[in-house]
Amino acid sequence: MVAGLGTGGTAGGRGAAARTIRITAGKVTATATLGAGRTADAIWNALPLEARASTWGDEIYFSIPVECAPESPREVVELGDLGYWPPGSAFCIFFGPTPASRGSEIRPASPVNVFGRVSGDPTVFKPVRSGATVKIERAA
Repeated sequence: MVAGLGTGGTAGGRGAAARTIRITAGKVTATATLGAGRTADAIWNALPLEARASTWGDEIYFSIPVECAPESPREVVELGDLGYWPPGSAFCIFFGPTPASRGSEIRPASPVNVFGRVSGDPTVFKPVRSGATVKIERAA
């Protein structure tokens, strides 16, 4: 894997600052860290972003002005993963099961590029409803 370029961090997080973002969705604020890869780089370079949230089970998603091809897409993700959904150019925050989940797994509508992870407890996003304003920005 290639580490982020320019202002990005390294894959191991040592020797350079990690790419940390702040996500504000309605009244909820959390931080997250972007990983390495083309999708993370493209999203980092597009910041700041603002959109209206849509929800699908325990997932918040919204279209962003970033286009990325599939990059090691995953059919099942982990609690707290940030994903990019190529068919909808969407930023996704996973904090629990979706309507497509089987059992306790977390399954997107179709495979996503996982590009980051929420720091701390991602279930803080549970109160966020469709229509809430979501802001994504670089953390200071």
